[in-house]
Amino acid sequence: MTTVAKLFETMEYGPAPESDAPALEWLKQHDNARFGHFIDGRWVAPTEGQYFETINPATKAVLARVAQGSKTDVDAAVAAANAAAPIWAGLTPHARARFLYALAREVQRHSRLLAVLESMDNGKPIRETRDLDIPLVARHFYHHAGWAQLRDSEFPGSVPVGVVGQIIPWNFPLLMVAWKVAPALAAGNTVILKPAEFTPLTALCFAEIAQAAGLPAGVFNVVTGDGATGKALVEHPNVQKIAFTGSTEVGRIIRKATAGSGKKLTLELGGKSPFIVFEDSDLDSVVEGVVDAIWFNQGQVCCAGSRLLVQEGVADRLTQKLRARMEKLRVGSPLDKAVDMGAIVAPVQLERIRGLVEQGVEEGAKMWQPSWACPTEGYFYPPTLFTDVSPAATIAQVEIFGPVLVSMTFRTPKEAVELANNTPYGLAASVWTENINLALDVAPKLKAGVVWINSTNLFDAAAGFGGYRESGFGREGGREGMYEYLQLRIADVGLRNDSMQAPATDVANPQSPSLPPIDRTYKLFIGGKQARPDQGYSRKIVGLDGRVLGEVAEGNRKDVRNAVEAAHAAEGWARASGHLRAQILYFIAENLATRADEFAAKVGRAEVDASIARLFTYAAWADKWDGAVHHTPIRGVTLAMNEPVGVIGIAAPDDSPLLGFVSLVAPAVALGNTVIVIPSEPQPIAATEFYSVLETSDVPDGVINVITGAKDALAKVLAEHDDVDGMWYFGNAAGVKTVELASAANMKRTWASARTRDWLDTRQGEGREFLRRATEVKNIWIPYGE
Repeated sequence: MTTVAKLFETMEYGPAPESDAPALEWLKQHDNARFGHFIDGRWVAPTEGQYFETINPATKAVLARVAQGSKTDVDAAVAAANAAAPIWAGLTPHARARFLYALAREVQRHSRLLAVLESMDNGKPIRETRDLDIPLVARHFYHHAGWAQLRDSEFPGSVPVGVVGQIIPWNFPLLMVAWKVAPALAAGNTVILKPAEFTPLTALCFAEIAQAAGLPAGVFNVVTGDGATGKALVEHPNVQKIAFTGSTEVGRIIRKATAGSGKKLTLELGGKSPFIVFEDSDLDSVVEGVVDAIWFNQGQVCCAGSRLLVQEGVADRLTQKLRARMEKLRVGSPLDKAVDMGAIVAPVQLERIRGLVEQGVEEGAKMWQPSWACPTEGYFYPPTLFTDVSPAATIAQVEIFGPVLVSMTFRTPKEAVELANNTPYGLAASVWTENINLALDVAPKLKAGVVWINSTNLFDAAAGFGGYRESGFGREGGREGMYEYLQLRIADVGLRNDSMQAPATDVANPQSPSLPPIDRTYKLFIGGKQARPDQGYSRKIVGLDGRVLGEVAEGNRKDVRNAVEAAHAAEGWARASGHLRAQILYFIAENLATRADEFAAKVGRAEVDASIARLFTYAAWADKWDGAVHHTPIRGVTLAMNEPVGVIGIAAPDDSPLLGFVSLVAPAVALGNTVIVIPSEPQPIAATEFYSVLETSDVPDGVINVITGAKDALAKVLAEHDDVDGMWYFGNAAGVKTVELASAANMKRTWASARTRDWLDTRQGEGREFLRRATEVKNIWIPYGE
């Protein structure tokens, strides 16, 4: 059994400090423990002169007074980061690698100070800060020094995003700094960091470390403060990316605030992670795993295994073992090396935990706590176990963010997966069984970004971390995490607005001028069939000379609902082999080629030929878009599995009506997604004619669904739909904002762009960018050995 304590067992960082003296001495060196912001390489007093106190949660003692950031302070930090951006981005990859290496070395040099300061500020045990947090901080900077060195060769054509605003939580204050700052700097970006109001001290200490490492002024800036400070950073027009870790509620606000702004966004949000125990598990190992899963860091972990799902045959035995182990847990001073659990970060969090525990009791669950009492001088709470919990109970659905475990039972693996996925979250999961076949069968079925096998809470810089569904989007760590801080170098030819609609392609009328054209009204394509629209309306499609080329159905909200149901019904597509998906894409290309002349009359030969080639490209990728085995420092393997996002809504570009449609649909379905597509609004006939190609190409019903009509209205409905997992939109700036705002309802992944692309150019119209957008990456940790 692998635990977090063993993760870095080969690294030597010395014994834990015996007292808080090193940290207190460091605090007093800074204006008698009063801190300003760190902007442009120097300490700056807050412009409004306001400070707040940060408290030691174990003793309630005031540790320091810290600047309250205002909009003016954020403006100054952004200006400094903008000024430093071309300098930092202009360095050679090796130069940036040297700076990241220097930061790693400085963290190791100050490891004792950082470990004590983190425990004092956050309340977590010194064993955790010393043995896990600080070594992993150094590891992130070492690892990303490597990515800095390799950036240009491994991410060709990519450039930094620019100025990055990063907002981090209080549960892993310094580790979150490393998770976010290291990849941002490695990619060539400059950073403004807003640490959590409760725990700013190690971020401020790191600013001093960065200064000592010689990091150029303005590359890394720290502005402290509360939610208003974070809001000013999120809304600043000169910040090109926001990276946020915190609650889903705040993540939803940030998604709405950045909608339509063009900012890149990474959200690592809440969780209610399942801890699944099958009856063949080693129960003694399971017990230690549970200790690490929910009582590590007092349960204040976004991926904490807070839902214990146990197969019925061993549930009673495991409960008895857990209670016996809980009796031996020690809660007390975080600086005591023998303590298992420290203090809750703040009184407001302690009250939230108490309130939810009381609600669990009121709803009928059975609560059990150890017989011993917690210390009373600080913000402490005992480990708590609930049994007889209903899957719909508040404590089974709401993230408590404290040392509270809820236990439920299941009978079959299928029921275990259903219970595990019975949550809006999807951050992590832990599977315990001695049957590796069962483990690797269950892991891909779990809606979670990370799955640990017979282990829990394993993290490393080489393995991406992030969630599905309302646990956010984007990854931190590894190659996936680097992509979040880079963008492709595409010529900026301006944003589309509503007046930039491409004209409809003129099509020669095959009829004699003396005869009226034969009317044709194109239907929708839903569930493998051409379907009449719900409201029975259609819209005329007019050529350049004013002639009516045909009519297409006018889709509405009910049509979207039907298409989403059809897409979900085609769930077997995700389980099909890559080879099978490739064959069907080849069939589509083959059938399009036989009708090339017919389609060329509508959109031009170049677009038809490019569409056929694009289908071949993604047929080729369908069985080659492999995952990876990450080199994480455990005795085992960490498998990065590429999985489909699920149901993706696609609003295709108005220009290139066939090629734009194919360029977005092909990568999505190649990787196992099902799609609902809104084709070009002014030129939909190429897509509606494409129905007959799909009908003759063995495409399973529901894999590709097409709804014609008003693109922006239909895109909004798709973006709002809770059963749509991702939304791609290529249109105008107003539509981008609408889609991004609407997506906040269930925190679905979005790819929305108002910039024109040359769809004929293979650098802009196909490739890894499209494959990554169609993929969720799940990291499965599999330790082995005794």
